[in-house]
Amino acid sequence: MLPRILLPLLLVFVVSLAPEVSAQDKTIILVRHAEKDASETADPNDPDLTAEGRERAQRLIKAAGRYKPGAFYSTNFKRTRDTITPWAQKRGKTVEIYDHRKPQELLDKIMASKTKRFVIAGHSNSTPGVVNLLVKKDLFKNLDESVYTVIWVVKIRDGKVKKVEVLEY
Repeated sequence: MLPRILLPLLLVFVVSLAPEVSAQDKTIILVRHAEKDASETADPNDPDLTAEGRERAQRLIKAAGRYKPGAFYSTNFKRTRDTITPWAQKRGKTVEIYDHRKPQELLDKIMASKTKRFVIAGHSNSTPGVVNLLVKKDLFKNLDESVYTVIWVVKIRDGKVKKVEVLEY
């Protein structure tokens, strides 16, 4: 039998673990930025979205809005921020910046968060890699420069990836 003082401490410890376990149920939506301006007058290092890209950013809300994300992450480029900002604004959220060279740091932050649903905007050569980190397999290759239509929805239950959906929009 446990001493009287240890029982309450044990209960506090077990209860304190409960939020961490439930916080391991996540839905992470990953998307490459929408069409970028590739014209001669565009900033070669940080181009804006084209009109078509701004329209795609609106379509993203319709295509994946049912997930009702609670947090939005983007690389520090106009094209990625502008792809998810309309959705973040609609949800009353701000877009947080992450370093695309350190995707594991972002995933660690997401997994430690109490938030359940996330959007991550990246690039043709970074977003598939983040999905691969989540699934712990090299399943997805970099996207062709002309592909802007892919959404990955990764569902995590009890800290383990249970489902990956690949949608087009």
